[in-house]
Amino acid sequence: MKNPVVKKQVKGYNVNKKRKSGDRIVYDRERVQMINCIVVGIGGFAGAVMRYLIGLIPINPENGFPVKTFCINVAGAFVIGLVAALGTRNSWNPRLILFLKVGLCGGFTTFSSFALETDQMIAKGQTVTAALYVILSLCAGMLAVSAAQNIFGRV
Repeated sequence: MKNPVVKKQVKGYNVNKKRKSGDRIVYDRERVQMINCIVVGIGGFAGAVMRYLIGLIPINPENGFPVKTFCINVAGAFVIGLVAALGTRNSWNPRLILFLKVGLCGGFTTFSSFALETDQMIAKGQTVTAALYVILSLCAGMLAVSAAQNIFGRV
């Protein structure tokens, strides 16, 4: 008697085949998910290293405004907008999109640093700077995504 074949599509990959590995049946879906995890991990590594290297740039404004985190998050927002637009329009490989959006941008941008720096500014009594940072970060991030999508074609 034949074993049933799983018929499901996972992000553009054919997972209708199965193979035997010893006595255990291995479905392509599991393989695809593992490869996707590795792709995201490699992208995350690259993004985190880029983030770290930018953090080494000696920019320390006297007013305490976290320029590097701000620039990183706005640049990341632009890149994710660009990937969303071009990836859809040009039918990029789903793994490339996963690598860039979830991996690279996820490892590069940093909401946790944004939150910590905002909290530290408030604790130092720099509430106006903290408020400006929050407002500018949100507005610039949204504008960057929108600009990338308008330049390269909306999703």
